[in-house]
Amino acid sequence: MSKANSTLTIWRNLASKPGGKWTFSRLLCLKAPYFGSISPQFEELRPEYCRISMPKRRAVLNHLGTVHAIAMCNMAELAGGTMTEVTVPATHRWIPNGMTVEYLKKAKTDLIAIATPASAIDWSTAGEYKVNVVVQDTQGEVVFRALITMWVSPKKS
Repeated sequence: MSKANSTLTIWRNLASKPGGKWTFSRLLCLKAPYFGSISPQFEELRPEYCRISMPKRRAVLNHLGTVHAIAMCNMAELAGGTMTEVTVPATHRWIPNGMTVEYLKKAKTDLIAIATPASAIDWSTAGEYKVNVVVQDTQGEVVFRALITMWVSPKKS
């Protein structure tokens, strides 16, 4: 089974069970510990779509009492990377190689990040795969946007 398929299979097996989304979120943070710093909660995951939430709490605040810009970058990379993980074919691998961000307004509440593809990719060759991530506050206002460039290439045999 491919890594992408195993991630999606784990999600599908856990998401509908009591505490399953929380368990999946913790498992992913065990695999990539830095993401644990934002206490993410996966809400929805499928090929070409990922939605995660992040609580506003002291550990992610800046000196103004709003969510720190880098915490939102971390959230964007997690959503974009996980969406890419469950989207690329089993024959391919990926790695982020760039991210452009826009801080649009102060993030004063819990946040939701939604990652979707920004571009199509020809899976027959190595290339860039662009991912849009929008971060919204609890009122649905967009507070942050990111465009992440993923390098996707066939796995070496």
